Amino acid sequence: MQSVHVSDIHSPSPQEVLSSVFGYDAFRGEQAEIINDVIAGRSCGVLMPTGSGKSLCYQIPSICMDGVGIIVSPLIALMQDQVVALRELGVRAAAIHSGLEYAELQGNLNDLRNGHLDMVYVAPERLVNDMFLDILDDINVALFAIDEAHCISQWGHDFRPEYRQVSLLRTRYPDTPCIAVTATADQPTRKDIVERLGLPKLYVAGFDRPNITYEVAIKDNPRSQLIKFLKGRDAGESGIVYCLSRKKVEDTAAWLAGQGYNALPYHARLDASVRARNQERFLKEEGVIMVATIAFGMGINKPDVRFVAHMDLPKNIEAYYQETGRAGRDGLPSVAWMVYGLQDLALQRQMIEGSDAPEEQKRIERQKLTAFLGYCESATCRRQVLLHYFDDSGEPCGNCDTCLRPPKTFDGSIAAQKLLSCILRTGQMFGGGYVIDVLLGKSNDRIAKNGHDTLSTFGIGGEHSSKEWQSLIRQMVARGLVYVDMDAHGGLKMTPNGADFLRDKPALEVRLDPKSVGGASSGNAKKTDPALSLESEAEQDLFATLKALRMKIAKDNNVPPYVVFHDRTLIDMVLRQPLSLTAMSGVPGVGQSKLDKYGQVFLDAINAAA
Repeated sequence: MQSVHVSDIHSPSPQEVLSSVFGYDAFRGEQAEIINDVIAGRSCGVLMPTGSGKSLCYQIPSICMDGVGIIVSPLIALMQDQVVALRELGVRAAAIHSGLEYAELQGNLNDLRNGHLDMVYVAPERLVNDMFLDILDDINVALFAIDEAHCISQWGHDFRPEYRQVSLLRTRYPDTPCIAVTATADQPTRKDIVERLGLPKLYVAGFDRPNITYEVAIKDNPRSQLIKFLKGRDAGESGIVYCLSRKKVEDTAAWLAGQGYNALPYHARLDASVRARNQERFLKEEGVIMVATIAFGMGINKPDVRFVAHMDLPKNIEAYYQETGRAGRDGLPSVAWMVYGLQDLALQRQMIEGSDAPEEQKRIERQKLTAFLGYCESATCRRQVLLHYFDDSGEPCGNCDTCLRPPKTFDGSIAAQKLLSCILRTGQMFGGGYVIDVLLGKSNDRIAKNGHDTLSTFGIGGEHSSKEWQSLIRQMVARGLVYVDMDAHGGLKMTPNGADFLRDKPALEVRLDPKSVGGASSGNAKKTDPALSLESEAEQDLFATLKALRMKIAKDNNVPPYVVFHDRTLIDMVLRQPLSLTAMSGVPGVGQSKLDKYGQVFLDAINAAA
């Protein structure tokens, strides 16, 4: 179908575009104010949770305004995904990147020169190319949008040096509005974005993702924990399993496939054609589990990812928030699940110390890692800890493991003193397992050879189990009383704060890990099948029928199913059961272009089931 530019008829209002193109009746939050600012020529930054409609804040002005919107995007896959979705909506969109065939690239450039496009997605390095800038000098640019704007900041969790060059847009085109959007930025990152792009205003719309259930557990046979978690999910769910290393990605994907799951690997060293094929299957098929490093995910717009699982500890809260945010973009119930251990912390610390980053940046990364461990070891609502980190707030959510199964706590001051004393008396050179064996009075050849079975701390910790001591060590690392020295083969060492603690002996509230480590390993997290929101069997059957129809249309058009309609739109069709095209146009997510293309065939399916 030939795309039709809405403003070919008249200059549309944002409300008209929202309704006729995107199929929604009302803006959410501060969307309308942001859009009006940009249309009025004012630049701004936008910090808004994943799935809350950030993209509309630059897409709608690009359609409403004269000229073309230039959107800076970090990944080819993200550009292509956005362009396909926009074209389905009847919007004249294109991408310009190195992955295009020559003829398509030249065609897109000609369309840009001739004013035939509403939006163009471009990578930052292509944007600042002299040839591309010469084109921009000669055309009417409505706005610049910087997507994934946290990439511009060295304090951001996904800093990309090439993004720094984007700031030249503000000096070369000072009268063209610029909007920078991201879902993830702490205070230093926000400040950096605003300063580098000269943005007069920053909208902060909050960080809460209430549809996500957060689950964290201690590693105890991680593969068994993952399988138990997956068996607790609904059949046919799409999800992402993150691993730290490429080898672990491949091993885990092969193992899951052997267990009967439709699991695929994804990491930067895979052949490009394999990565592209696996990503396409993840986007276009249902029930695919992508096992990946962090090379996968930025900008993945698949709305029906029902879970994100971490087999290893991410490097900080921002990275964790960004990665877990890929679940439930459609607003339907989803799960963020993670297992971690002290070795994960030690490995992340080693990666920080072994990097070429300046000492100041290493210091900040250490602080961020410690804050993240505090989240993992929290005895209070996890969502509150997350929100507090981003200077946001909220009531206890009732939708995380610590709310659903509150852990018990006790004053661990005496136990902490015993642990610190044992670390000191064994020379601050042994790992947690060795120190715990000394505390428990476990005599072995190594302990006897070192003479540590004669220490005053030998056998003084019998009131706690080995796992309870492991938990205490993690919590003391989280509070900065102990650190793991990877240069000393993972030996535990006392920090200056630990020395102060040993001298002053203050109270120390410690959490007790549940005997069975909760929903994160037992699969007790809330079910997330969208059909569960439908009450009757007939409604669930109709939902299944509409999903099958959507899949057929998607395959026929070689697009992901969600590009046809989101699950939430199908659910609304089931609940409303429209009997005419006019009624169908009132279903959220059914804009004019999709109504013209798919409205009647979905009406026929609904009527046939009536």
